[in-house]
Amino acid sequence: MSKELTAEQKQVLDMCHRVIREIKKVIIGKDDIIIKVLLSVLAGGHVLIEDIPGVGKTTLALALSKALSLDYKRVQFTPDVLPTDITGFMVLNRNTGKFEYKKGAAMTNLFLADEINRTSSKTQSALLEVMEEGRVTVDGETHHVPDPYVVIATQNPIGSIGTQMLPESQMDRFIVRLTMGYPSFQNEVEMLRSKQSHVSIDEVEPVATAAEVSNAVRVTEEIFVSDPIFEYIAALAAETRHHDLIKLGLSPRGTIALLKITKATALLNGRSYVLPDDTLYAFKDVCGHRLLLSPKAKMNGADINSVIAEVTKNVPVPRVRA
Repeated sequence: MSKELTAEQKQVLDMCHRVIREIKKVIIGKDDIIIKVLLSVLAGGHVLIEDIPGVGKTTLALALSKALSLDYKRVQFTPDVLPTDITGFMVLNRNTGKFEYKKGAAMTNLFLADEINRTSSKTQSALLEVMEEGRVTVDGETHHVPDPYVVIATQNPIGSIGTQMLPESQMDRFIVRLTMGYPSFQNEVEMLRSKQSHVSIDEVEPVATAAEVSNAVRVTEEIFVSDPIFEYIAALAAETRHHDLIKLGLSPRGTIALLKITKATALLNGRSYVLPDDTLYAFKDVCGHRLLLSPKAKMNGADINSVIAEVTKNVPVPRVRA
């Protein structure tokens, strides 16, 4: 195992630092969220953001697309959005007499599914199938999504009228679930001050290309993982499945997602190999939406964060030399 970053790994790390600097121009005081979204991109995954309106979810997605030079589309989900609006449809070309495929909104590099819980379960399933398969099939014709491909979906937890919350099996398609939350007092003051100086999304500069993002996903996949780390991830997953406060533990898909995020975290920390801290950094974000608490947990007043903290405490941390 070489401890030195390769030339490609250094290029990806430099690209990440440039992207973070650009996004921080418009997203103030949420460095941790910016990093975790970028980790998800490096891991080739999709992001679910659950939060109230007005905390910057859309701005974050738009800033990310600009910094990475990605084609970007957004759909405000409502009950009348149809599956074909997402996947596309066939239409007759009167000049040729043949049916042609018209792309749906999801056929882009970065797709923002805003308030995904406010549309029908059929439309939700259409998008989640695209996320999982990386392609759509319309009237027997298969069309692959662009590369890279990232979906950022948002859910508003306030107000349940007319909503279809994603079931656990579909939540599992997102590599992480994040919450931005309110800014701190000082960060909100800084935000107000920046608005007076007319800092807008137009200030975000493209600092990477779509091809560089695709290459970054490949480079991240090649980060070295030792056997103790594989065993540590498997042990954490096993603990969620046997914990008496958890009804539904981490799925194998969730275990793979944790491995991918772990590799991305190691690279962003400037290493070509993984340490246990890389696994723990986003463990809550990878697992929180995949676990179901048991009735016993609710009776004991335990929440998902406290249970996850107990899981990590119960599993011995392996000794891996830096």
